[in-house]
Amino acid sequence: QVQLVESGGGLVQAGGSLRLSCAASGRTSSSYAMGWFRQAPGKVREFVAAISRSGREIYNGDGVKGRFTVSRGNAKNTVYLQMNSLNAEDTAMYYCAAKDGLGTRRVDYYTMDYWGKGTLVTVSS
Repeated sequence: QVQLVESGGGLVQAGGSLRLSCAASGRTSSSYAMGWFRQAPGKVREFVAAISRSGREIYNGDGVKGRFTVSRGNAKNTVYLQMNSLNAEDTAMYYCAAKDGLGTRRVDYYTMDYWGKGTLVTVSS
């Protein structure tokens, strides 16, 4: 089993930045493709960004292109989400997720195998 723990959420003013982190524990002898998703109150969960197991493939959701950047950390199975130019529509619970496999296709992230409990991002306007 794999446990994912997110951190870095909080309250930020519109136009500001935050950096989310996610670290995996448990069955971490393998590497995973990893992604970020978010869910705002009353809305469906939305794909934010993902990065393949190798780090060579990166995918971004339509609502965050040019503002958010996903990256892998030096430690195995860690991933970051740098969020810039935040606006009120970015307010949501942000979830880290991991997937067995290479994650070299966007469709790979339609389903994920492991989920964190989320970290709340609130953007004040």
